[in-house]
Amino acid sequence: MTNTPLLQVRELHTHFRTGGGIFAEKTWLRAVNGISFDIHAGEVLSLVGESGCGKSTVGRTLTQLEPSTSGAALFNGQDILPMTASAFRPLRRDIQMIFQDPFASLNPRLTIEQTLTEPLFIHGLAASKTEARALIADTLELVGMAPKVMERYPHEFSGGQRQRIGIARVMILKPKLVIADEAVSALDVSIQAQVLNLIKELQRDSGMSMLFISHDLGVVRHISDRVAVMYQGQIVETGDKRQIFEAPQHEYTKRLLSAIPRITERVA
Repeated sequence: MTNTPLLQVRELHTHFRTGGGIFAEKTWLRAVNGISFDIHAGEVLSLVGESGCGKSTVGRTLTQLEPSTSGAALFNGQDILPMTASAFRPLRRDIQMIFQDPFASLNPRLTIEQTLTEPLFIHGLAASKTEARALIADTLELVGMAPKVMERYPHEFSGGQRQRIGIARVMILKPKLVIADEAVSALDVSIQAQVLNLIKELQRDSGMSMLFISHDLGVVRHISDRVAVMYQGQIVETGDKRQIFEAPQHEYTKRLLSAIPRITERVA
């Protein structure tokens, strides 16, 4: 890892207006309330916390799916938060997101080939359909799927297969940073380990950085280099994996760990 982080998030706030009506006064929901963290090249930082703590909003804010209220997020030295959609568009190749629901993230009307061809042409990575088709075949094999599936539609696949296709759509662009938002939580337990091992292998082999967002500490322990614990919109503890799992400092982290007996053994 280099000394200069690939991503530097500083005092990030993302607030939403809630309530309102004839008699109700609108209030602000502070989903993300002043968090800071770094991610270095080739590092996996996991953001973990209970549902509703704001962790998914962090990922959506960093990919401009939600507007930030204030703060900074420096990606390779550029603050991406105030960028317009057109200014941010060239960075979408470098900053990719794996979503929780693989079916919702795939257009049911497009074949897998069409789904994977589109980003290649948008970012100028293929000059022809023949070239795109070759890249798609290679990428499908990379995620453990036969190239012949590119002619099929999303509904013809299982949840685990659809998530592999979603991962292929990300990996075909060779991003520098991947934000994985509950990427295995929608899958059957029997499939989770397969997809998680695939993500870990692809991350290691490609050298990409990752912000891995999850409520599952068992999953986090398996994939992380460092862990940031989030509670009510704030990061309450950050440390390397061994420190968080073996010597947690914050009471909330201790409570999370004690609630899941299967992660109490020592971290390898």
